Amino acid sequence: MTSPLFTDDGGYGTTGYSNDMTGNGAGSNGKLMDLLDEPVPGVGTYEDFNTIDWVREKSKDRDRHREITSKSEQSTWDLLHSISDAFSGWLLMLLIGLLSGALAGCIDISAHWLTDLKEGVCLSGFWFNHEHCCWGSNQTTFQERDRCPQWQSWAELLGGSSEGAAAYIVNYLMFMLCALLFSFLAVILVRAFAPYACGSGIPEIKTILSGFIIRGYLGKWTLIIKTITLVLAVSSGLSLGKEGPLVHVACCCANILCHLFTKYRQNEAKRREVLSAAAAVGVSVAFGAPIGGVLFSLEEVSYYFPLKTLWRSFFAALVAAFTLRSINPFGNSRLVLFYVEFHTPWHMVELVPFILLGIFGGLWGALFIRANIAWCRRRKTTRLGHYPVLEVLVVTGITALLSFPNSYTRMSGSELISELFNDCSLLDSSQLCDYNSSENRPAGPGVYTALWQLALALFFKMLVTVVTFGMKVPSGLFIPSMAVGAIAGRLLGVAMEQMALNHHDWLIVKGWCSSGADCITPGLYAMVGAAACLGGVTRMTISLVVIMFELTGGLEYIVPLMAAIMTSKWVADALGREGIYEAHIRLNGYPFLETKEEYGHKTLAQDVMRPRQSDPLLVVLTQEGMSVGEIEGVIADTDYSGFPVVVSQESQRLVGFVLRRDLVISLDNARKRQEGVVSASLVFFLEHVPPQPFSGPPVVKLRGILDLSPFTVTDHTPMAIAVDIFRKLGLRQCLVTHNG
Repeated sequence: MTSPLFTDDGGYGTTGYSNDMTGNGAGSNGKLMDLLDEPVPGVGTYEDFNTIDWVREKSKDRDRHREITSKSEQSTWDLLHSISDAFSGWLLMLLIGLLSGALAGCIDISAHWLTDLKEGVCLSGFWFNHEHCCWGSNQTTFQERDRCPQWQSWAELLGGSSEGAAAYIVNYLMFMLCALLFSFLAVILVRAFAPYACGSGIPEIKTILSGFIIRGYLGKWTLIIKTITLVLAVSSGLSLGKEGPLVHVACCCANILCHLFTKYRQNEAKRREVLSAAAAVGVSVAFGAPIGGVLFSLEEVSYYFPLKTLWRSFFAALVAAFTLRSINPFGNSRLVLFYVEFHTPWHMVELVPFILLGIFGGLWGALFIRANIAWCRRRKTTRLGHYPVLEVLVVTGITALLSFPNSYTRMSGSELISELFNDCSLLDSSQLCDYNSSENRPAGPGVYTALWQLALALFFKMLVTVVTFGMKVPSGLFIPSMAVGAIAGRLLGVAMEQMALNHHDWLIVKGWCSSGADCITPGLYAMVGAAACLGGVTRMTISLVVIMFELTGGLEYIVPLMAAIMTSKWVADALGREGIYEAHIRLNGYPFLETKEEYGHKTLAQDVMRPRQSDPLLVVLTQEGMSVGEIEGVIADTDYSGFPVVVSQESQRLVGFVLRRDLVISLDNARKRQEGVVSASLVFFLEHVPPQPFSGPPVVKLRGILDLSPFTVTDHTPMAIAVDIFRKLGLRQCLVTHNG
């Protein structure tokens, strides 16, 4: 019986069991070619939109390391080479941390400046944003601390007045004009120079880390354009964040810097270890959360995460956070994005509203994923997808038109979240802090106005985020998701606060909220709501809890965060197993073998292998007796990614496996560089070629490209075990045998 085979045919996994991280599968058995002394260029490399072979790449690295170690005892130079090779990984992490931190700092400063430019200009220096412009002013009043003579709105600059209907209209038009200009520049730059710079990048990073190859996705043009257009997209006021794309930016930095080191340039598996660390760096600089970044990479994006990568990720995230802190983009000497100081402890009874926020986050997450995937599918399959520039401009125009009248939608996402997390003190001039100045703080008219505006902002954010995520501009999902949750949380927090103050004699309140005490912190509810919604959308758990407490500095609120995030995940998983990134991977058709899912079918390997038992026989090569012409004919007539090599057509016992790409390159090389090779030349996959007639054409010996230890299972192996083998070893193909 022939040895059936299930494989991934070009990396697209049509059986559903090809691993996303795969390689050529040829064994690392000494020299790659025996017909010449030197290796053949191209053998052992991968084509675009293909998968790497983890087993082969790890084997190559072990051989390289063994060679360096054995040489190190021979001379001082070889010893120094061995030491430099050992430290190259740490040096690479240092460079990635420095470059990513510097880029993140520039992005933060530029985005803040351009966002403020929509509303006015600083006369003392147009490069100052609103906050920096008014820092040095002595004419700022306590009531209007955000106003100073040096900062002028567009109405003051163009019309000389900041009051009245005309001034409002001028400011409104300039706000819309700037938003449209920024988004237009972003989408045009992406379309013209780097189509891969759009979106969040995390679905593709997950796929690449699992072993898939997308050439150019982490290239220098993608890095340059993504950095510029990310600033423009965030500043345009669209409902998106810069946090997800910063992971893509950090991975681009890592991929480019890998080319400086031979160890990482020539080994795809080693490079993916570096990219896993870079994903941690991206989250570290996005949120100022180095530990959360490492956990995010481990939990959410990495496929293969050895202990060595854990230490290096930690080091790189630390360097990146330190670099960002040195740049000080927020001007407050803090690394965290939303620093909070809550002065009231939380109470056990409050776990009920926190769990309610978790339920809301799970429902919103599941609803958002379904709505967004439906919209993205519509974009892919209808004429809408042919007009990305028009789509971006229309969405930006509608967003700007509807967001300007409401102060909570007009401000940037991170400003909004910061405002909602804030705990009202005596010095706060925010509408949300307009409490009547009596002992037990009943809400004033400003609070009720703010609640109405927040309720409108909630519906607006929920709708507009669905259509914004996935457009042809860089778009992250962390900040919009957190904004939705923070608004819902703040609304619930104020309602709880007023209930406790107005009904302090109720049984559930009496024990822990005495009359006249500030016993509820609405900002805490906003923080818990933000975490719940982000958890519902991304299905992150442990890393999200750590990111949230690093992000806010609120260490004592870990239990409320854990309760809400866990509830959110349970609710969202009950309505759909996939997070937003997995859903986009499936939508784009990337080959990704999800490690978290259970394989529920009870089939055997023989039910899934190709060809099936009822199909025509498997195409095989024999270890001797086939000519160059015959093998070229087999290659031309089939599109398989590789071929089993057997003893003979009569005795089809397995000898090894040879990859199509390696075979094509080797035969082509033999024709060009080995004298006398013609179609009639015999091909041998043997170690010792038997004596040939003196008059015949020279033989071609291809033992070097043969994988002599391909992974095999018997035809009665349960498919659940076969899938586990693919997942855990990162195989590209597995051969199914019957009696050998």
